[in-house]
Amino acid sequence: MTKLSVNINKIATLRNARGGNVPDVLQVAKDVQAFGAQGVTIHPRPDERHIRYQDAYDLKSIVTTEYNIEGNPIKKFTDMVLQIKPTQVTLVPDAVDAITSNAGWDTVKHKDYLAELISEFKNNGIRTSIFVDPNLDMIEGAAKTGTDRIELYTEAFAEAFSKDNKKAIKPYVDCAHLAHQLDLGVNAGHDLSLENIRFFKENVPHLQEVSIGHALICEAIYQGLEPVIKQYLEKLK
Repeated sequence: MTKLSVNINKIATLRNARGGNVPDVLQVAKDVQAFGAQGVTIHPRPDERHIRYQDAYDLKSIVTTEYNIEGNPIKKFTDMVLQIKPTQVTLVPDAVDAITSNAGWDTVKHKDYLAELISEFKNNGIRTSIFVDPNLDMIEGAAKTGTDRIELYTEAFAEAFSKDNKKAIKPYVDCAHLAHQLDLGVNAGHDLSLENIRFFKENVPHLQEVSIGHALICEAIYQGLEPVIKQYLEKLK
């Protein structure tokens, strides 16, 4: 079964919009785990517009499943991850002003940089993952960095899903096969939803984890957090 890691950034966005502590990010992290999620994901950004760095530290004792911290490995981020030692760190090449993640790493161009970071994280007992586009060259490049896993950037699949789902999924199938051959674990995330997750799971081999936030929280507004998580878990079996 593919693990579901719930990204709770949007909960923090809602909290920050009003000030105070409603909704309570820590309580939501407890709840998503109680509802069956096998992990919690956060993505702190330098401007702390949603998850704050302090949230990341506070969540360390709350997350009893898998704790995944993703982000651009600027010094403040790297120092934080090394102090917290989450289950997994997912490296994402975000621009400082990016609204959301919108591209994967060029693992060929940045191989040495990524390899150095990954070595340090792994030496501290942290599983490593690199956010990549569904491109075979980038998968091969990722393998040369020493990373444990890749996270396939799934926006292109989600955008094309309703038009031609078989064409949309093919690059992801090919990349997952190659990653497995290169001894890389396969994660995926970005714009996955209840509408497309079953098809993705059934067609992409060796899929170990999906990280879902925006769609899941939007769906939960109408259906409730627990029922939505239960639906994802059913579709990911």
